[in-house]
Amino acid sequence: MSYPPDHDAPEQIRWQGKYITAKQRGRWEYASRSRGIRAAAIIAIDDGHVILVEQYRVPLGRRCIEIPAGLVGDDDGAADESAITAAHRELEEETGYKAAKITDLGEFFSSPGMVSEGFSLLRAEGLTKVGEGGGTDGEDITVHRVPLAGISEFVDAKRAEGVAVDVRIAMLLMTQKIGENGWLDG
Repeated sequence: MSYPPDHDAPEQIRWQGKYITAKQRGRWEYASRSRGIRAAAIIAIDDGHVILVEQYRVPLGRRCIEIPAGLVGDDDGAADESAITAAHRELEEETGYKAAKITDLGEFFSSPGMVSEGFSLLRAEGLTKVGEGGGTDGEDITVHRVPLAGISEFVDAKRAEGVAVDVRIAMLLMTQKIGENGWLDG
């Protein structure tokens, strides 16, 4: 296996905040989460619908459609929290839904050339509405229960409103396209 130049250069911290650290290794500049915190991202599908959230994202300067997600172990004394435990907590806080079962689908990376952050992707099943959702203090989350069969139209309408779309929504769009084209049949 060949490695690119700088793979073994020493890692240097250029700047560190409470949540983000800017690093450099040779010529590569990238960001990571401070304190080794990772995220849990939840695909919550029930009765032919997917639960999505919409919230303002300062780095984008606009609202964004996303699957529910949150940090694992970010509360004091919760450093050993599991992704499944965090997913249960975040799903209920953000969406008002409780899941009977959450399955960890593995670790993924959304922009590996720029950030070292990974996230655990989880599937939530057996959803029960137990509250309004909306997040914790300081969060302004709108919950959407979208028919999977209409996910493309929903995303198109949100884009037309100027809402950004998180890359993880592409999984849902592709699942619909694969089904429409019969790719799942064989």
